[in-house]
Amino acid sequence: MGERERNMLDVSLVGEIHHKQFGGDPKFFLAPGRVNLIGEHTDYAGGFVMPAAIDFGTLASVSARRDGRIEIWSENFAEGVTFGPGELPRTRQKHWSDYPLGVVWALREAGIEVPPFSMALQGDVPLGAGLSSSASIEVATALALLSLTNAAMPRAELAKLCQRVENQYVGASSGIMDQFIACNGAEDHALLLDCRSLEFRLAPIPSHLSLVIANTMVKHSIAGGEYGIRRGEVEQGTAILRSHRPEIALLRDATPADLEKWGHEMPDNVLRRCRHVITENLRTVAAADALEAGNLRRLGDLMAAAHVSYRDDFEASCEEADAMVEAAQRLPGLIGARLTGGGFGGCTVNLVELERARGFAERLHDDYKAATGIDADIYQCHASSAAREVEIV
Repeated sequence: MGERERNMLDVSLVGEIHHKQFGGDPKFFLAPGRVNLIGEHTDYAGGFVMPAAIDFGTLASVSARRDGRIEIWSENFAEGVTFGPGELPRTRQKHWSDYPLGVVWALREAGIEVPPFSMALQGDVPLGAGLSSSASIEVATALALLSLTNAAMPRAELAKLCQRVENQYVGASSGIMDQFIACNGAEDHALLLDCRSLEFRLAPIPSHLSLVIANTMVKHSIAGGEYGIRRGEVEQGTAILRSHRPEIALLRDATPADLEKWGHEMPDNVLRRCRHVITENLRTVAAADALEAGNLRRLGDLMAAAHVSYRDDFEASCEEADAMVEAAQRLPGLIGARLTGGGFGGCTVNLVELERARGFAERLHDDYKAATGIDADIYQCHASSAAREVEIV
């Protein structure tokens, strides 16, 4: 399929959809997806991640209702749901509506009364690719619903509320990164986030670079399976280190020296999972420093090392993702490439010189297809702004 042309979300079109379904005079809110440049499976260990918001996202239109009902339409699924007063499900239904309804649940749990409303949703984040389509839905919905109330919420609290939707309502044991970058991203910047303190700093992505995201077309779900197994292994290793150093509350508190001293007490798989997380935290902070210093060679080396660690120590890659990264490394214009997201499929992220990005995307598609037989989607995009209200132009 080659490089996909970007079909930017159209506020006017979503407005037409809203009027067709509900009437009313809606407001519009846009929340981005994200790609993580470096820092995988470090978030729930209290460590560091460095994502960028991207120009794929979810648009939510919202207007108040007077009949006590809640109606939500998904343009992507060409389907709507309707609930009367007191009819909202209190647990997930394994349906697309879990994400917006989970936001209603979380706001009410936080003491914020959500009035009856009509909402239309449209998104262009590829589903199952690891680019955080769910967080973009949650954050766009939350901003839209807050606009109907008198409540204000700081961006960090908004991110935590949407994470609760994911963890407690939807049932996916994800960390804070996806919701946080949707709430706090910045144009032409990556964001280094301390997942424990939620302190962050922005690191500029030079204007002569492009983000090329390559979908391996291997789908994955993080609501269980291998993701949960890896998280359990990390926690098992953390407990062993904590038995020697009680101040190790989370694995981000451990050092390579700790692993050298007590790693022999761990099963080999647990040792390697912990080694990935501990070294990945160091790489992620170093990558932010490299971006700020304009040291792109150093950044590329760190991304390459991160993929090797993800592949070998964390064993969260797959043959297709490895083939995609190997193909990228042979192409001109590449700064760095690695598997991004929860693992076991999804997308690779490639930092590429802008003037070579189109040719890079075309060659990457062709080389990957020759190696795997898979017709991959390749997207050229850039670091985007955080969630915000938008207007019809």
